[in-house]
Amino acid sequence: MALWKRDWTPDQINERSADSMAGQLGIRITRITEDALHAEMPVDHRTAQPFGLLHGGASVVLSETLGSLASIMTLPEGQIAVGLEVNANHLAGVKRGETVTAICRPLHTGRRTQVWQTEIRRADGKLACVSRLTTAVVEGNVA
Repeated sequence: MALWKRDWTPDQINERSADSMAGQLGIRITRITEDALHAEMPVDHRTAQPFGLLHGGASVVLSETLGSLASIMTLPEGQIAVGLEVNANHLAGVKRGETVTAICRPLHTGRRTQVWQTEIRRADGKLACVSRLTTAVVEGNVA
């Protein structure tokens, strides 16, 4: 059985996200594979902390964006996902001027809750952050 129930493309998601926090931070979905969402985000004036490194909060926004999207994409029309809890372990700094890549994969896709893990990597491939998002599945429609 296929993981994705909604046939969204990266371009559709990026266009829809343009006026949201994800769009404001430069988060772009780059690929949707059989079991994962892939994205990138620049480390620039929007996402860096005052000392020139990727802000931990920006990493969390990237993770929650991907996990929420992925969770919703596994659900049929009439159901949506809302975030319950997010955590992040920041493992390596990323300098301003670089772009991070992220891959979000499911750990659990249940009927009432889901858990998604996002790995955020530097340009050299080093793991910069690993984050987990738990969502609740509720009745509703995407606005």
